[in-house]
Amino acid sequence: MQMARHSPDSDVDCARIRAMFQPPIPANPFPAPVSSVSDFVLQIRETLEAHIPLCWVSGEVSGLTRATSGHLYFTLKDARAQIRCTMWRNRAQLLAFQLQEGMRVEVRGLVSIYEARGDLQLSVDTIRQAGVGNLYEAFVLLKQKLLAEGLFRADTKRPLPPLPRGIGLVCSPGAAALQDMLIALARRAPAIPLVLYPAPVQGPGACARLADAISTANARAKQDGIELLILARGGGSLEDLWAFNEEPLVRAIAASTLPILCGVGHETDTTLADLAADLRAATPTAAAELASAGWFACRAQLPRLAARLSTAMARRLGHADQTLVRVQQRLLHPRARLARSADKLDLLALRLRSLHALRGQQAHARLTTLRQRLLHARPALIERYSLLGTLRQAMQQAILRHHAQARTKLDRLEQGLAHLNPDAILHRGYAIVRDERGQIVRRAQSLTAGAGIDIQLSDGHVKARTDGVDQ
Repeated sequence: MQMARHSPDSDVDCARIRAMFQPPIPANPFPAPVSSVSDFVLQIRETLEAHIPLCWVSGEVSGLTRATSGHLYFTLKDARAQIRCTMWRNRAQLLAFQLQEGMRVEVRGLVSIYEARGDLQLSVDTIRQAGVGNLYEAFVLLKQKLLAEGLFRADTKRPLPPLPRGIGLVCSPGAAALQDMLIALARRAPAIPLVLYPAPVQGPGACARLADAISTANARAKQDGIELLILARGGGSLEDLWAFNEEPLVRAIAASTLPILCGVGHETDTTLADLAADLRAATPTAAAELASAGWFACRAQLPRLAARLSTAMARRLGHADQTLVRVQQRLLHPRARLARSADKLDLLALRLRSLHALRGQQAHARLTTLRQRLLHARPALIERYSLLGTLRQAMQQAILRHHAQARTKLDRLEQGLAHLNPDAILHRGYAIVRDERGQIVRRAQSLTAGAGIDIQLSDGHVKARTDGVDQ
């Protein structure tokens, strides 16, 4: 096998050939860097996203496209300019309204560049209708969040107690709504005990105070004797009613163990507290009427119930009088009752003695039968002991015979294994050759001249190197 040898002159020739085809080195050793289009656009995008923060932009929706993936693509424009906008599916599905062509909106997003086309675009994460305001947007977002958590589910609403033994009122002490409820309750159910848990219904800290009042009412429900809680205040603007749209109060209503009836605002006002409560009333007065509906209905039924009670009482007294007459007729003189009891006692004593004698005879007969069965069932122990000795000897002989057969088989397998031992083959003068990677050499053509080999003999290893390979 012929092997090509490396010559130092060949490196010189290769270097001369490469020098002929290489371009000349420019005179300026620090040339200006050249960027690819993708790198250049990426630099622009990173600069825009780093220096222009999250911002709000208002305009008119144009060219609205709803992709099958759920993404929204549209252009936001006004009279003098326009910009492309993209809203991804995970944000688009949270919109509280249907985005339509020509709608004036306010969007919040980050300025970026779509690298595939080099277009400037706005990556939108929130859209609101122009002029709605931050409070309504916060209302919609919190409503969606709590709705997803299941705080407004209809199957969690509890029925109001039909005849509450006490009612708690969470309201401002000076509010007109409180006076309206007191008047309505005094007119419809004056006997119901009322407990006021005062709290401001407007202004800073009102939400926390209302939530604390609900927690206090739940903690003192047994002590104060209340079974129903009314949360109420009069009407007002969205800002005035905002304490009833804050998350801590909504969660306190949902966590209440007492049923809560919410009467906040007027007919058209709907707050998150209304949605979380067990029942919503249109006004505070309506809440008082709903809470006392059972007692008010009972008052209307009192005359009819009184007539029914009188009729039932007369019927009951008539039945009792008839029963008394029958009992008087059946009543015996005490001496006659004692004589009858003595006769009955003698009869029971006689029956008891007869039963005792019969049980004794049955027990004696059963004992005799069991003794005879036991004598017939007694085993022949001497014959069993003889059979046991015979079986023990047979088992010992079988064990010895099995052990001798297993030993013979083991010796035969040991001899066969010794013949297959590679070390025994090496002792007969053979050797195992491995290449530099430790792989066994089975063919001469797998080696090259100058390759290192390892030769394993019976008493050790020999390191060698091939001068050549003959086939």
